[in-house]
Amino acid sequence: MVSLSQHRVYIPTTARANQYILAEFIPSESLYARFSTLEQCYERLARQLFSSCDEYELHNVHLIANDKLPIVRFHEESYCLQTAKQILFFYNPRYHEAHKCIYDSNQPSKKIRLLFLATGEDLRANAAVFHSRVKKVLALLQDTLLVDEPSIKIRDHQHLTYDLFAKAKGCKESYGYKLRGLYQRYQSRQCLLPTEHNEITYTTFSIPITRSLKTQFHHLLNGPNYSEFYQHFYDAFIEQCAAKNLQLAAMVANGTMPIIRNSKTDNNDGNQELQKLSFTTDTDTTQYSHYWHDEKLVESLHFVIVASEKDEQGVGHGRFMNQVESMIRTLIEPLAINKERQDITVRFFQHINHYL
Repeated sequence: MVSLSQHRVYIPTTARANQYILAEFIPSESLYARFSTLEQCYERLARQLFSSCDEYELHNVHLIANDKLPIVRFHEESYCLQTAKQILFFYNPRYHEAHKCIYDSNQPSKKIRLLFLATGEDLRANAAVFHSRVKKVLALLQDTLLVDEPSIKIRDHQHLTYDLFAKAKGCKESYGYKLRGLYQRYQSRQCLLPTEHNEITYTTFSIPITRSLKTQFHHLLNGPNYSEFYQHFYDAFIEQCAAKNLQLAAMVANGTMPIIRNSKTDNNDGNQELQKLSFTTDTDTTQYSHYWHDEKLVESLHFVIVASEKDEQGVGHGRFMNQVESMIRTLIEPLAINKERQDITVRFFQHINHYL
């Protein structure tokens, strides 16, 4: 996907777009005290929420009150699965609809989260309309049932997902994206956001540890632990990032899933399922990091490249993504990967958060 312009990146037409908005607030004791049971509280909130969503044509919405982090992914079938720390939603925005209330009736939730999944066609083109409708629903809730509650924080997540080797598999068509920042895009479409907001833009990709790779690197895997194997990939990754002037990056190989945050709002943290990575995007300081366990060989190596504020340049992240794609291709070229059969999934993320 070679760009014809440094400010556009050409992504295969088979790419999938996703958008979801996560609204959350910390419920007060007085909110819970207004109801005889936790179940009654959550169900009452859900009824008001879903009624408003019907009015504003928001067809896939969930109230979550069990202190688990929602993760959203594309799938041809609709699933909602839970682990100890996460609640995973799989859906196809073209036709899956649902209104669900998910909670733990035995323990009050520290946060109440409202998850709005975008539905329909052309999600990127309609992103500002979707954001505006969600804000109207939240404003109605805050003016009624939540009138005395803390301000609602809105996190808007969008991503494009595609196979880096789509062309080798027969997809010859691509579309040129400038990948403008969300704040700019929304302002130009009359979806006004507060001046006080935080944005972060980043790309992720993973390299599965296949049988072919194990054979290729058997000399690094036969030692007392896997440190040399991980160090080899980390060194190669950082070398290529530095060559492309990509200064914010991390490799995660400890069996957790990386989640990315702006250092203005969050710090590095982790548990047995999630690795929170916090980056400062308004500085020229290089920020490289790695996370792995020497004694454990994981199924996949996860890589994260974050855009700094200067990467946007007022015209979008097209140039940034061209640099990222070039870096990934150079990194992967020496590896035993069959481009016609194996996917290297690239995800381009844009997040913006603000208070209602």
